[in-house]
This record gives sequence, C-alpha cells and structure tokens, in this order.
Amino acid sequence: MAASSDLTHFFSRSSVEVARDLIGATLLFNGAGGIIVETEAYQPDDPASHSFKGMNATNRTMFGPPAHAYVYRSYGIHWCLNFVCLPGSAVLIRALQPTEGIEEIQARRGRSDLASLCAGPGRLTQALGIHLGHDGLTLNASPFALTLPAAPSPVISGPRIGITRAMELPWRFGLQSSRFVSKKFRPV
Repeated sequence: MAASSDLTHFFSRSSVEVARDLIGATLLFNGAGGIIVETEAYQPDDPASHSFKGMNATNRTMFGPPAHAYVYRSYGIHWCLNFVCLPGSAVLIRALQPTEGIEEIQARRGRSDLASLCAGPGRLTQALGIHLGHDGLTLNASPFALTLPAAPSPVISGPRIGITRAMELPWRFGLQSSRFVSKKFRPV
C-alpha cells in the first residue's frame, strides 16, 4: 500500500487526472477486491456532480479532505463508491477485475462469472460489502488498502454513462481491452 502522505498527495489533484491514473491500481476492502479497470471523474463545476449545488448533509464528504471514501445510494437501489480528490470533486469507481477474496465476492453477489462480479458501481459495492457506514473513511487505513500502479496502464476514455447531464464529457476511463468494465467503450 502507498504511504499515507503519498495517497493524500495523489488525490490532491483534479479528479480527471486522478480518474485516469487510478486505472491499474489495486483496491482491496477487508481483503477482497482487485484491479481498478473503470472510473469516472466528477468536478465541482460539473452539473452531473453531487457537489454542483454546494455542500449539504448528503455530499459533505466530497468537500472534506482528499483520499477519503464518499459513499452514496444511487436511485435508492445500490451504493456507489467514490474517492475524494480536491474539495467538491471525486472519482466514481465503476468496475474492478476481481483478484482477491473471489469466493467471498461470489457469495455476496450470488454468482460466479468473474467478468460480471464487479462490473458496475452497484455490483462493485455489493461484491465488496461497502455501504453508507463506510462514507468518510480514509483510504489510508483498513478496511481499505489501495496500491497505486507502478507504471501507467493503457487507458481508454469516453463519455460518462448512467447520468443525464454533462454526459458528453470524456471523463470515463477504462483499462484498454478489459473484459471487466461495466459497458464497452464506444469508438470515438
């Protein structure tokens, strides 16, 4: 795992840069997880961001220190995991390639197909057991373990998905040729 100050420094940047650079990192939660293969960036001046209209009780974590988890419920159905960057910005973790704790992940998801276990933000949080109680936790300590990639990964980008505003921004990033992303990237 990266040193605490290294993670804080890493996340103290634009969420667009962080989202790209997180591809290939390893994320474990209570020992289960894998390689980050898909992310999306959200900025304070972005109409699709939870921070766009300012701080409130629900999005308070987004305005806190970098290198913390921002967890929220999407559409009243599933939890989403974000990593806080500069104030009011965060990176949504959209998909992982499972590598650790696979049996536990399969049990939580009730399925065995590796490619679909963590392909999508709701599937990912269900697979790892992440919920609102984890909102605001630091990424620098257990239950999180984040190892940044030793070298840049081959990254593709495209428009964000699953939102209705500012969809055209090319702030969705994925590991090139990964079969573990939530949805294939369209050719640009």
